[in-house]
Amino acid sequence: MEEFTCAFTGHRPKSFPWKYNESAPDCVLLKEVLAAQIKMLADRGVTDFFSGMAQGVDIWSSQIVLDLQKKNPALKLHCVLPCKGQESKWTASAQEHYHSILTQANEVVYVGQEYSRDCMLERNRWLVEYSSILLAVYNGTLRSGTGATVRYALK
Repeated sequence: MEEFTCAFTGHRPKSFPWKYNESAPDCVLLKEVLAAQIKMLADRGVTDFFSGMAQGVDIWSSQIVLDLQKKNPALKLHCVLPCKGQESKWTASAQEHYHSILTQANEVVYVGQEYSRDCMLERNRWLVEYSSILLAVYNGTLRSGTGATVRYALK
């Protein structure tokens, strides 16, 4: 584990009041707060960011890192995927954005090749194990992947 690494975890759009409406004021505000946090981490020397590339917080954070990378080429985005095809049931525009981020990433890691019952959990644990900071957008829901990831990191 490097001391200059940060992983993202957070909820899918369906868990937010605005669902998939990214132009909703609260979604715009959340993205601004994420951007400020990620920039602050970069300013403090964090260079490597790990994203599980789930819809919502992961994708938003990944895009922010890519945007910051234009001014600070030392930043690196590592996409840590649970399996091939995690995006296969998403809308066409969501898949297009996902693939656009993957092509710009510094590295793409597959924790597993095929979907399995535990592949998301294994991906989330990988993110915690390989990073020194976990940036979480968490609403306190215990029965969620984000909740499990936060609890795992706290241990």
